[in-house]
Amino acid sequence: MAREYFGTDGIRGRVGEHPMTAEFALRLAGAAARVLAQDGGSVLIGKDTRLSGYMFESALEAGFVAAGVNVLMMGPLPTPGIAYMTQKLGCKLGVVISASHNLFEDNGIKFFDAQGGKLSDELEEQIEAQLALPPVTRPSNELGVARRVDTSRTQYQAFCRSTLPPGVTLAGLKIVVDCANGAAYKVAPRTLADLGAEIVPIGSSPNGRNINVGCGSTAPELLQLTVPGVHAQVGVALDGDGDRLLMVDHLGRIVDGDQLLFIIACARHAEGTLEGPVVGTLMSNLGLELALRQRGIAFERAAVGDRYVLARLRETGGVLGGETSGHILCLDRTTTGDGLVAALQILAIMRQSGKSLAELAAGMTRLPQVLLNLKVTQRFDPIGVPAVRQCLESLQRQLGDQGRIVLRASGTEPLIRVMVEAVEESVARACAEQLAGAVRAV
Repeated sequence: MAREYFGTDGIRGRVGEHPMTAEFALRLAGAAARVLAQDGGSVLIGKDTRLSGYMFESALEAGFVAAGVNVLMMGPLPTPGIAYMTQKLGCKLGVVISASHNLFEDNGIKFFDAQGGKLSDELEEQIEAQLALPPVTRPSNELGVARRVDTSRTQYQAFCRSTLPPGVTLAGLKIVVDCANGAAYKVAPRTLADLGAEIVPIGSSPNGRNINVGCGSTAPELLQLTVPGVHAQVGVALDGDGDRLLMVDHLGRIVDGDQLLFIIACARHAEGTLEGPVVGTLMSNLGLELALRQRGIAFERAAVGDRYVLARLRETGGVLGGETSGHILCLDRTTTGDGLVAALQILAIMRQSGKSLAELAAGMTRLPQVLLNLKVTQRFDPIGVPAVRQCLESLQRQLGDQGRIVLRASGTEPLIRVMVEAVEESVARACAEQLAGAVRAV
């Protein structure tokens, strides 16, 4: 069965347009309850700082309570925090209201199972099948009970601190932390400060509309200026829901997800705790693969989307994977991608090695990579178009083993993504533009 609503990271869209309406959220809660909480129990609902989060929170609450499920409302907390607290509080299901790195006009709904993991494709298909049925309202004595549990966020902060090696603190580090005016605006600065760091917070004043606007991991320019401007050793940039991480070294240079994955992998390998292969995606820079291979570390690629990285890690027994965009999975520390936990791993490596972030990242050389995002009115498979496929195959033959091409439809936005890697940036850009032209002609 093809999924109509669920993409690679839950359900997402423009607020007020189907399916991101209050009515759909109400039906979705009823459908999820029928699949995952037939015998009652509790569901945890968290969100980021979007204005529409209040509306969807109320609609989901009503749908679950009507179905006889108790609702615990956490308020703003990073997506991985909801994953952790779902398990910690013994809930049947965790729900996150967020459109991640998108702007406030969009929103989304995604689920975690009782173990804090993302739902399988099969479970999402079962939920979609139930959407055709009207929501159920049980008799008064069978309704669920709703209550707020936002003070429990300190348990997530304590968990994040616990992922550092024993005895390691951040005392003496000056860190600029950019929370994207999103879900981590409270817990990230507090966690870093509790570990002894001197904190300079930016992107920590949400107003419901400024999430991801000129800040966070998708817009790190302010962080790049601030870190050297205040003489900080490092900068941390999260996205709106706190599951992505980019960092900035003391000179204001970006260290992306591939480089962060490289740093953690090398440290784990050196201490003998790295299990299985490191898993990246089709979009991971070829430089990461080459650098890991030089150090005897196995590397594999999964489809784009941290759910597929996670699935491959489970298949291979691996513990470390991630995406260029900054989704880093440290399964030896937590169950899902967590920007704050990943940042703490990097900061711990800095403290233990005595090296700067710039020195740690220098071990990997990124090959020039050109990424073009082409807006479309409706998603389609570009490789299924003969003219596009012929152009792609011709360019791949030209590059040979000196580059890579990835052409795919985004799973979360109405975009066709064209990515080309080559030894020379001019070659990569020329190939990308040529392929983009073939897509635009469709």
